[in-house]
Amino acid sequence: MPPGSIPVLLIEDTPSLARVYAEYLKKESHAVISVETGADALAQLNDGAPMVVLLDLQLPDMNGMEVLKRIDSQALPCAVIVITAHGSVKAAVEAMRYGAYDFLVKPFSADRLVVTVRNAMERLRLAQLVDTFEKDLNRARYHGFIGSSLAMQAVYRIVDSAASSRATVFITGESGTGKEVCAEAIHRQSQRASRPFIAINCGAIPKDLMESEIFGHVKGSFTGAVSDREGAAARADGGTLFLDEICELAPDLQTKLLRFIQTGTFTPVGGSKLEKVDLRIVCATNRDPLREVEEGRFREDLYYRLHVIPIHLPPLREREDDVLEIARHYLAEFAKEEKKGFTRFSPQTEHALRHYHWPGNVRQLQNVVRIVAVLHDGDTVTPEMLPPPLGTPQPLHVPVTAAAPAGAAAAPRPHVPLSPDAIKPLWEVEKDAIEDAIAACDGNIPRAAALLQISASTIYRKRLAWQAEGKL
Repeated sequence: MPPGSIPVLLIEDTPSLARVYAEYLKKESHAVISVETGADALAQLNDGAPMVVLLDLQLPDMNGMEVLKRIDSQALPCAVIVITAHGSVKAAVEAMRYGAYDFLVKPFSADRLVVTVRNAMERLRLAQLVDTFEKDLNRARYHGFIGSSLAMQAVYRIVDSAASSRATVFITGESGTGKEVCAEAIHRQSQRASRPFIAINCGAIPKDLMESEIFGHVKGSFTGAVSDREGAAARADGGTLFLDEICELAPDLQTKLLRFIQTGTFTPVGGSKLEKVDLRIVCATNRDPLREVEEGRFREDLYYRLHVIPIHLPPLREREDDVLEIARHYLAEFAKEEKKGFTRFSPQTEHALRHYHWPGNVRQLQNVVRIVAVLHDGDTVTPEMLPPPLGTPQPLHVPVTAAAPAGAAAAPRPHVPLSPDAIKPLWEVEKDAIEDAIAACDGNIPRAAALLQISASTIYRKRLAWQAEGKL
């Protein structure tokens, strides 16, 4: 098939007409394959679906509708245009019911055929594009991530785009949002997937040992260096080096890391030989890197070297129903691990999980589900099984001046007339009620929300709005 040509299968049992139609289409750079029987057509379709099928209904060995039904039942990715000299409304309706794009009645002009084929190809391209978008927007699993929310679909698309590049990726997000999972996804989606993925937590290693951890050392370079040791940079050669909590790096090591990124070379601690590696750097932090730069704790030039492709992982509270997808996944995993019978969450439990703030994000949710699986049993997780602070909130202890007799009705609230000057705007009354509830709950917003009988997300949203307007 000529490069750039579009395959068209022409099923026509009249050789003279087949040659005419083929000439019409060759002017449009279509590669036409002509067959005269239904059996030959099915054999061609088995070898690979063309983009367009021109199908005559009156074939010597079968009715062309049988070919159309085969294409429809196998969901072949091609547009079918039915052509026949015996046009009828009934035949057209049946053809459309089995997925035909259009119905041409012989004789027809060259322009009519060319325009119909062109429109069929455009429709097929659009359908394939929609299928691609639907596939991208409905991913509930992605290289270790769980979640189908729009916020995570955006993350998946950025990873897809960034993976093929050599550019440095800078991941930000709160603790527990899955920054290392994201780094591994970038590595596994890239051409370096078969090479090593080496992760270092810059905040978990003593500063005196950090340089050796990244670049390695030679024997005798410092006390305890009893032999040569290969660093993470050398071990990640050809693959990916992930530097978690990058903002924890000491200033002098930031300078050496900057040079390493610029040149791809380094010298082990105590060594004299310059070594060169080919790797990709992915880094992450739960801080605001720009604030770290502004306050002098992180080098500005290093920041711009690292912050080439930014990815921000949304907190769990902004991921819609992902919390339930993740919770169900871990419930099945931990129930199997602990040999428990849990299979589901009760609706009340799902409501509690969905509306909790999750300051510890996915890591906290994982721990909550594990605690339930270890300490309880049954087939359904109920709210009473959830550990604090997700359990049913305790009522506020309001001091009472005198105990009312049992069964006595509450005393009516006395009506105190207000002057017009004492009336507050409704938003201010609402703000005071919310802030008073938060203060009474010692800052526990989910508990305050439960007592106010609203969702915690409503409180967060309103407080952000008040803060943006300078009202908080």
